[in-house]
Amino acid sequence: MDDRTAEREAILAAMQRLLDGMPQRSTGALTVLQLAAEAGVKRWVLTHKHPDLKDEFERRRAQANRVPAAYQSLAAQATDLQQSNARLRDDNSELRQRVNAYAQAIYQLNERLRQLDEQHQPPSNVRMLVRPRTP
Repeated sequence: MDDRTAEREAILAAMQRLLDGMPQRSTGALTVLQLAAEAGVKRWVLTHKHPDLKDEFERRRAQANRVPAAYQSLAAQATDLQQSNARLRDDNSELRQRVNAYAQAIYQLNERLRQLDEQHQPPSNVRMLVRPRTP
């Protein structure tokens, strides 16, 4: 078996391991760089000597369009965090609307109280007795 055939077999085997989510020598990311690392060849060997395998890998990666097993838990965690963040943003928006509504109601009630106080001034000859507050 010549070097070229050995390289091709190593690249094909590495491609399958990466697509199956079972990397042995790389991070498991579905990139050409990690494919070269997984196959134990330099990147230029893959891109210049075996461009057909590089193209096949990119085609299969696009078809699979999935996250390798090594990253599935992180991808799931990221999705959960994004959903949680969206829920929190919605809750925050709703709470801001409530606070604004409460602030408007308090302002209107204070204005009405002020108006009532102005309307109900006792006559000038009447003295108001203030009752001491009980604790």
